[in-house]
Amino acid sequence: MYYFYFRRRAVSIVSLILFSQLLFAQSRLDSIQVLPEVRITGKQFGEVIPVQSLSGKLLEDLSSHSVADALRYFAGTQIKDYGGVGGLKTVDIRNMGTHHVGVFYDGIELGNAQNGVTDLGKYSLDDMESLTMYNGQKSEIFQSAKDFASASTIYMRTKKPQFKESKTTNLLVRYKTMSINYHNPSFRWEQKISSKINYSLSSEYIKSNGQYKFRYKRLNQDGTLAYDTTATRWNSDIEAIRIESGLYGKIDNGYWDAKVYYYQSDRGAPGAIVENKFKDGYRQNDKNFFAQAFFTKEFTEKYKFQARGKYAFDYMHYVARDTTSILGETVTEGAQSDDSYYQQEYYLSAVNIYSISPYWDISLAMDFQYNRLNATRKGIQTKFSYPQRYTTLFSLASSYRFRNFKILASILGTHVNDKVRYNAGASDKTEFTPALFIGYKPFADHDFNIRAFSKRIFRMPTFNDLYYTMVGSSTLRPEYMNQYDIGFTYTLPFDRGFLKLLSLHVDAYYTSTKDKIVAAPTGNLFRWMMTNMGKVRGRGVETVFNTRMNINKLQLSANLNYTYSISKDYTKFSGLELSSYGDQIPYTPWHSGSAILNSQYRDWNLNYSFIYVGKRYNGNVNNIKVNEIQPWYTHDLSLQKQFTVKQYKIKGTVEVNNLLNQQYEVIYNYPMPGRTFRFIISFEL
Repeated sequence: MYYFYFRRRAVSIVSLILFSQLLFAQSRLDSIQVLPEVRITGKQFGEVIPVQSLSGKLLEDLSSHSVADALRYFAGTQIKDYGGVGGLKTVDIRNMGTHHVGVFYDGIELGNAQNGVTDLGKYSLDDMESLTMYNGQKSEIFQSAKDFASASTIYMRTKKPQFKESKTTNLLVRYKTMSINYHNPSFRWEQKISSKINYSLSSEYIKSNGQYKFRYKRLNQDGTLAYDTTATRWNSDIEAIRIESGLYGKIDNGYWDAKVYYYQSDRGAPGAIVENKFKDGYRQNDKNFFAQAFFTKEFTEKYKFQARGKYAFDYMHYVARDTTSILGETVTEGAQSDDSYYQQEYYLSAVNIYSISPYWDISLAMDFQYNRLNATRKGIQTKFSYPQRYTTLFSLASSYRFRNFKILASILGTHVNDKVRYNAGASDKTEFTPALFIGYKPFADHDFNIRAFSKRIFRMPTFNDLYYTMVGSSTLRPEYMNQYDIGFTYTLPFDRGFLKLLSLHVDAYYTSTKDKIVAAPTGNLFRWMMTNMGKVRGRGVETVFNTRMNINKLQLSANLNYTYSISKDYTKFSGLELSSYGDQIPYTPWHSGSAILNSQYRDWNLNYSFIYVGKRYNGNVNNIKVNEIQPWYTHDLSLQKQFTVKQYKIKGTVEVNNLLNQQYEVIYNYPMPGRTFRFIISFEL
C-alpha cells in the first residue's frame, strides 16, 4: 500500500526532498573549486571501470561531423549508419544492442520511450568538450539511479564558459562547407554576468541536398554478378537548426547549471537500395526540446547532495509515399504511412552521499520518470494505445578503499507501471539488479591497475515493442543480461627524452542475454510480431594504446585501438535449434580498430585518422556467402592553421574524408559517401 501511494505521489515527494535539503542545511564550508566536469581525484589509483575518452583539442581535430562519427574511435563500439547526412545513426557497444547503451547529455540521460533509440547524428561536436564511454558504469557512486541502469554509458559533456584574465565576453563564429553541397554556419557566445554566474548561447544551421555518387554491386546466390553500376544517393537531404542555451552558477560549497535545448529538422529518410531502386519517398520531420537543471552542494565534510530535473517534448512526423511508374501510371509500393508521434517526459532525481570514513562512502539515489506517447496515424483503423509509463528507480551503492584495493558495489531497484487508454497494457515490473567492481594496484611505484566487474542489467520493452499496431505484444518479458569484465591499465610517464607517455588498456569481456526481444515474421509478411525468443552469448578483447612525444617544438600523439569480438545466436524455438543457431549475430565483425595520429608544430596541426571494420554478415538469417558484407576502412586527413590578427583568432581547416574513395556500407543496402572535402573557417573574439 505504501509503494502504491508513493508511486502516485512520487513527483511531490521528490520535490519535498529537494526543498528540505536546502531548508535544513546548517553547515557552510569555504567555497570549493568548480571543475569543467566531475572527476575522481586524490585516489590511490585510477578508474576501476573501463573508460575511453576524447576531449579538448583531440576531439576538435577529428574529421568528424557529429557525435556518432567521433564514437567510431572507441574500442568495442559499432555505429549503425543508415547513410548520408540525414540518415539515422545509433551506437552499439560490445554487441549488446543499442537499447543497452545509456546516452547522457550534461549528466542527464537522453530518453526515447517510443523506440529506445537515440539518434546521435543530431548532436554536433561544435559545443562538445568531451565524449566519454564506460563499460558498466562510472567509477563513482555520487550519481543518479539511472546512471546504474545501463550495460554501457556514453557521456556527452558540453563546453562551459571560461574567461581569461579580465575578459567578460567570448564569441566564436564558424562556417563549414563540403563538396556534397553542405553548408553549416554556427556561433557560440559566452558572457560573464557576475563573478559567480556565466551564460552561453550557441546555434547552428545545416542545409544539404545530401546527394553523392556510389557504386552498387550485388551477386546472385550462385556467386555470379547481378548488378554493378554507379548511381546517385537521393532523399538524403537535410535542413536543420539547433539552439542551445546554458546558465552556470557557483554557490558556497557547490554549483548549479541549467540548460535549454531545441533541435528541428526536415530531412529525407533514405531507404535501402534494393533491386536497382535508387529513389524512395520517405520523409521525416523532427522537433526536439528539453529543459534540464543540475544542482550539487557539500553540506558537511561527510555529506553531499545532488539534484537533477528535466522536461522533454519530442515530435516526429514520418511520411512514406513510395511510388513507381508502370506504363505511365503512378503506382504506390509497399506500406504507405503518414504518422505523427508526440512524446513527453518528466524526470526528477535526488542523490545523497555520506562518507563513513576517509576510505568508505555510501550513496542513496532515487529517480522518478514519467513518459507519455500520443500519436496521429492516418489510415489506421486500430485504436492507438496512448501509453503512459511511471518508472521509479532506487540505487544503494558503496565504495571502499583499503590499501591497494578499491571495491564498488551497487544494487538498483526498478519498478515500472504502464497505463493505456485502449487495448491491453503490460503488467507491472519490479526488478533488482546488482553490480560489483573491484580494482587492485599491486605496485606502489608503478601506475599499473587490475580491474574486474560483474553486472546484471534488464531492459524494459519500449512502447513500440509493447503497443505498436499489429506488431507490439503487451505480454513481452524484459530482456535480461549479465556482463563480466577483467582487464588492466598501465601508464608509463617519462621525465627525460622526447618520449613523454606510454599507456596501454586491455579488457576481456563476456556477455549473456536471456529473453532477447526480437521481431519475428508471421504468416503474413506485412505483419510481424515482437517475441522473447533470443539467447545471445558474446566475448571479446579490447585494447587501447596511447603515446605522446615532443621533438623540440613538434608535438606528436597517437591513439590506437583494436577489438576482437564473437557474439553468437543460441536461439531455440519450442526446444528446437533455429537455422541460425551458433552463427555470429548480424553486423558483428570479428575484427575492428582505429587509429588517430596527430602532429602539431607552432600554429600548424596535421591530423590523420583511420577506421577499420572487418567482415560481418547482414540481417538475412544465416552466415552464408551471399549474406556476407565485405570489410571497410576509411582514411581521413585534416590540416589546420591558426592566425592571430589583433585581438581576433582565425583558424582555417581543410579536410579530406575517405581519402582513398572506398565504396562501402555500414548497413547492408545503405551506401556511404566516397571521397569528400570539407572546409572550415572560424573567428574567435
